Amino acid sequence: MKRVLSFILSLCLFTGIANAAQYKAVLVADIDSGRVLYNENANELNYPASLTKIMTLYLTFDALEHKRLHLDDYLIVSNYAANAQPVKLGLAAGSKIKVEDAIKAVAVHSANDVARVLAENLQGGKEGNFANLMTRVANEIGLKNTNFENSSGLPNDDHMSTARDIALLSMAVYKHFPQYWKYFGIKSWTYDGKTYTNGNRLLASYPGCDGMKTGFTNKSKYSLVATANRDGHHLIAVVLGAENKDVRAEVATKMLNLGFSKYGKNNVAYVAPQQQYASAPTVVNPVVKYATDKKPEQTYKPVVSAGGTGVQFGAFSSYQSAQNQAKKVKSATGLNAEIQQNESGLYRVRVNGLSESAAQNAKNAAVANGIDCYIFH
Repeated sequence: MKRVLSFILSLCLFTGIANAAQYKAVLVADIDSGRVLYNENANELNYPASLTKIMTLYLTFDALEHKRLHLDDYLIVSNYAANAQPVKLGLAAGSKIKVEDAIKAVAVHSANDVARVLAENLQGGKEGNFANLMTRVANEIGLKNTNFENSSGLPNDDHMSTARDIALLSMAVYKHFPQYWKYFGIKSWTYDGKTYTNGNRLLASYPGCDGMKTGFTNKSKYSLVATANRDGHHLIAVVLGAENKDVRAEVATKMLNLGFSKYGKNNVAYVAPQQQYASAPTVVNPVVKYATDKKPEQTYKPVVSAGGTGVQFGAFSSYQSAQNQAKKVKSATGLNAEIQQNESGLYRVRVNGLSESAAQNAKNAAVANGIDCYIFH
């Protein structure tokens, strides 16, 4: 009876802290069994921010596993990758970075320029191609409410996921590529004379914490995936949309505590049916790789067609709102925008098939009329 009361008290304590803290979604689950021990809003769409990079690394590990890439290969940095903002290593266009350093740069420092380097080298030289692959593989491993538009998690209205999907993705990394899990537990990493500290505070403060990834944009707020291994139990906590770094660390800590308190005690915690995880899919894609002592040799040459650029003028939850936006776009730019519904149920307002210059002109005209938009390829 004392154990039951103790657990109920801990549950009430967590609930009080969670209500005081501000966040959008939380979940704690057992990595080995897939059982969800507690969740709030776990199926609601949110912006994943740099938690996106978990998928970028998943596909990198897949390339390593199938010998399409090697840890000591070098990857070339494009001008597009070098111009990524705002968190970055600051790699110069035309320079190169070793694959293992690229993994550490993404896992520890969450470098957006390096995420683009991996994306371009793994999928035919274009980040858009890689994003399509990310979404396809996400669906194959059981992520039902996730759509990726880039490799880094930089702001994009269509770039969405859920706490449950992020947990599933993180578990897939652990189950499919356990030999590479160690990269998510690196506390600090030195590159080119500068030391970078992992933003996951629990690596230093929470006993047994062995990963995994932080995220932030203005829209997503502060997010965190934290994993910990204690007494034979490996748990994962996902926190999305926390108001600041302190809140995400505090809530993740409470979530893990709540999860571990379940084991070895009679309690009333909700346990979802065990989730089955798909095996790792076979990802067949070209890799642009460079050996240490060889001249660059591109094994795949991307073809860039004229008119392959477009502009998105927002994504909306209702068709009527999308129609209204399309009318504004017509008035501001003279272009007829299409309304396309994506897999997440959002209605995107887009103009496709433009040249690079036409897309830029359309964007400039829209912005001048107060319409938020971005160019895609």
